[in-house]
Amino acid sequence: MAEQIPLYPVRSAAAAASCKRAAYSAAGPGPGAERSSRYQLEDESAHLDEMPLMMSEEGFENDESDYHKLPRARILRRKRGLEWFVCGGWKFLCTSCCDWLINICQRKKELKARTVWLGYPEKCEEKHPRNSIKNQKYNVFTFIPGGFVLAVTIMREAIDEFRRFQRDKEVNSQLYSKLTVRGKVQVKSSDIQVGDLIIVEKNQRIPSDMVFLRTSEKAGSCFIRTDQLDGETDWKLKVAVSCTQRLPALGDLFSINAYVYAQKPQLDIHSFEGTFTREDSDPPIHESLSIENTLWASTVVASGTIIGVVIYTGKETRSVMNTSNPKSKVGLLDLELNQLTKALFLALVALSVVMVTLQGFSGPWYRSLFRFLLLFSYIIPISLRVNLDMGKAAYGWMIMKDENIPGTVVRTSTIPEELGRLVYLLTDKTGTLTRNEMVFKRLHLGTVSYGTDTMDEIQNQLMNSYSQTQSQTSGNNASSTPPRKAQSSAPKVRKSVSSRVHEAVKAVALCHNVTPVYEARGAAGETEFAEADQDFSDDNRTYQASSPDEVALVQWTESVGLTLVNRDLTSMQLRTPSGQILTYCILQTFPFTSESKRMGVIVRDESTAEITFYMKGADVAMSAVVQYNDWLGEECGNMAREGLRTLVVAKRALTDEQYQDFENRYNQAKLSIHDRTLKVAAVVESLEREMELLCLTGVEDQLQTDVRPTLEMLRNAGLKIWMLTGDKLETATCIAKSSHLVSRTQDTHVFRPVTSRGEAHLELNAFRRKHDCALVISGDSLEVCLKYYEHEFVELACQCPAVVCCRCTPTQKAHIVRLLQQHTGRRTCAIGDGGNDVSMIQAADCGIGIEGKEGRQASLAADFSVSQFKHIGRLLVVHGRSSYKRSAALSQFVMHRGLIISTMQAVFSSVFYFASVPLYQGFLMVGYATVYTMFPVFSLVLDQDVKPEMAMLYPELYKDLTKGRSLSCKTFLVWVLISIYQGGILMFGALVLFESEFVHVVAISFTALVLTELLMVALTVRTWHWLMAVAELLSLGCYVASLAFLNQYFDVPFIMTVTFVWKVSAITVVSCLPLYVLKYLKRKLSPPSYSKLSS
Repeated sequence: MAEQIPLYPVRSAAAAASCKRAAYSAAGPGPGAERSSRYQLEDESAHLDEMPLMMSEEGFENDESDYHKLPRARILRRKRGLEWFVCGGWKFLCTSCCDWLINICQRKKELKARTVWLGYPEKCEEKHPRNSIKNQKYNVFTFIPGGFVLAVTIMREAIDEFRRFQRDKEVNSQLYSKLTVRGKVQVKSSDIQVGDLIIVEKNQRIPSDMVFLRTSEKAGSCFIRTDQLDGETDWKLKVAVSCTQRLPALGDLFSINAYVYAQKPQLDIHSFEGTFTREDSDPPIHESLSIENTLWASTVVASGTIIGVVIYTGKETRSVMNTSNPKSKVGLLDLELNQLTKALFLALVALSVVMVTLQGFSGPWYRSLFRFLLLFSYIIPISLRVNLDMGKAAYGWMIMKDENIPGTVVRTSTIPEELGRLVYLLTDKTGTLTRNEMVFKRLHLGTVSYGTDTMDEIQNQLMNSYSQTQSQTSGNNASSTPPRKAQSSAPKVRKSVSSRVHEAVKAVALCHNVTPVYEARGAAGETEFAEADQDFSDDNRTYQASSPDEVALVQWTESVGLTLVNRDLTSMQLRTPSGQILTYCILQTFPFTSESKRMGVIVRDESTAEITFYMKGADVAMSAVVQYNDWLGEECGNMAREGLRTLVVAKRALTDEQYQDFENRYNQAKLSIHDRTLKVAAVVESLEREMELLCLTGVEDQLQTDVRPTLEMLRNAGLKIWMLTGDKLETATCIAKSSHLVSRTQDTHVFRPVTSRGEAHLELNAFRRKHDCALVISGDSLEVCLKYYEHEFVELACQCPAVVCCRCTPTQKAHIVRLLQQHTGRRTCAIGDGGNDVSMIQAADCGIGIEGKEGRQASLAADFSVSQFKHIGRLLVVHGRSSYKRSAALSQFVMHRGLIISTMQAVFSSVFYFASVPLYQGFLMVGYATVYTMFPVFSLVLDQDVKPEMAMLYPELYKDLTKGRSLSCKTFLVWVLISIYQGGILMFGALVLFESEFVHVVAISFTALVLTELLMVALTVRTWHWLMAVAELLSLGCYVASLAFLNQYFDVPFIMTVTFVWKVSAITVVSCLPLYVLKYLKRKLSPPSYSKLSS
């Protein structure tokens, strides 16, 4: 980062107050000196504004709340009575009344907690919103049609809005089963109310936020897919309320008197606080509700059938609250054209005033002013909007018909030029850059490493190991096996490679939270797996887990011969290569958390009664708990450089006494009221000592096709790429490296977790010292930095070659997009494939959705939809380039067409004593703007300066587009000068060469004008298309044919003479030839970058 960038925190009134105190205390000792020293401690946070961002931690010992205390200045006494009212009080009263009225009109409904009675929505005390989804940008009152000229724009917006309406209607019309006193009834999703009991089948979308009451699964839990909510495709385990799950039958839900207390609706999708109360029992049953008891809208049931009570509907659901309202997007080119149109309007007014001034303001001058405004009104390019809208529709059609990017859909036809002006590209990770398909790649045992090509060796060693174990077991079958002592008490003996492989594979097969599911077994009785000799069908088995890494590991153990066949809350069963079933009792499970970065399980082998503690986790967490070794750190680094996600696996054998002691302490810690989390963690950590390191695993998250070359192309095109993901920091960093978002030569700065202003202050200082390194930051730390140092953080982050934000909520993603727009003023593009990316896509200047495994929600909400990430390269560097270049040429030519005829009118009026008389009347003006020039001008939408293959080969050409040189004040002034020159030549030439009648001036000048326009189109074209030639010839033919019918404007016998022909030719050559010469010289002396490639 540039060292010269100072980091100025957000200034507050506290800074000014502290300065005043400092000046007061500096005045000298006195009674106020002691008081100022007391204030000095109380307002230490105010000194942050005067301290450089290079200071120690001592300055941040005060409580964080100090930062929000603003010292109040002394309030001067105000004047009262009539004097106060006269001296400005009336202004204060008017302002206060207006503010009060505005607040009343704009006041939003206050969100409150609610009590929800099961099955009785009519008992709800207040009115809740309808459970319908609305993605439309307009309502009946905001969609007000414009004039006739804007009919094309209105029709296009209406079609886009109608399509959104149809998509919303499809979702809102989905039918669900509602449980009532009379039984099940079918209701539409939009008719669901708070308090309804809704039944959701497997693979069905959850229509509203609910509390999970019952499930058909015997375990009282189910899995849901949350990819449309948080972007993660791994399944989440949800637990039903135990009180309702224990009820004998479904109808008993109406025989109890119970309600749910739910907190007020809020954004956080990872937390929930509530209670379930049953009043008709003695004593009343109170059950605490947390996030694991909730079913959020837009998630999908993955196992079993569930029943829930609705607590939030419509716009109060978590998914809708995390989705920003869609906005009408206006392209940068349209904004630039609006500015130029304003300049043309000022020129129109100025020219009219000048003409009236030169008349001497004689007579009713205001009439003359209005007549001149009408005569010169062609300066305002009214037809520009129609031409541009038709051009945008043509660009969209070309994009969707491109065979190189099949499946691409243009959903918002107003901003195709934005694809050529992008600077920041913000992309999701899961499903966008990656396929979310984990593949096991590497197993390292310290002295030997196994890759994908040597997995058969593991399989053979595992088969030999288990066959030996089985033979030993059968030899000792006469007597029961006593519990074996812990390995830690036995002397250390160097194990063979075969036994080490056996231990490592067994540990990977046992240490996880994966559950095998057999699709073919629907009845409750068939899910029992008490018998060891049960026939487990491999074809019907699928694995469910909260992480795809876990599934990949279990699938790998299955591929080498050790298969997980069954699991419930208390036991797990593995099948050996020889078909033997091994049963393990699950004694304790310690789930993975982002703080601990590891997970563990304690199991007892039913055949040997051995108790073993298995643990796996990230190398940073595991390196401190395993026995000393000299290879772990080095091999983790090697795998990370290959783009693999690493996990360290270890174990510790426990005696019965050791486990009993642990279990007593663990249960006691779980019952404590104060500091329960810390006490539980301390007890678990007592086991995590001197563990035996078994192996290091490497799993690859497969990237989408051609992600690496596409990202490299976009980087060469000058785009800055940010990755915003809800995934873990380690995973995000790994994918950033494997996808080459961060190049191998670049360093990565991982922003330390910060929770206060002081910590953010120090960490930003550390970040400033880094140069040319990618930034990796978590969503929580980002929130703190943006709260206190928004401008400074964004300025530093924008200088990074790449930025990775992990653990981002959907709202944070959209907030980051808006920050970049506000602080840089550059165009942003957001790419995603899940429902959690919709807010980001809608907030960006250009949103691209990818149709993938996470559904079509992002695709439907986006401006452009593609089927694969690799298509984005061609969409931007080819279609974005051509759309912008073509629209720039088309818009400037349309403005030139109006300016040249207005210049001729001005010259004509000046010559004839500033008379407000029109030069051309009736059909001539209509024909000039339509049949005579429309087709050639519009054919510019087919022009291209660079062939698509060349644009893909040299993406560096894209950088020039972001500078906006194709349509700028410079190019606009050039076209204005060309219009003035050509208009002057055409009009003066016709006046000089006309013989005796005024009609000859009209015939000569108008014919020369039409020919000049056709030649100017030919001058502007860079690559000819056959339709362009057809348009030129068609327009010329239409004009020549119409001459026979324009008797009232032209002298037909004169038109047939040689004199007319040579005079028109001479004027046309003088108006166009110099421009052709200048264009030739410019191409020779200062050729554009693309022309060098073309040659």
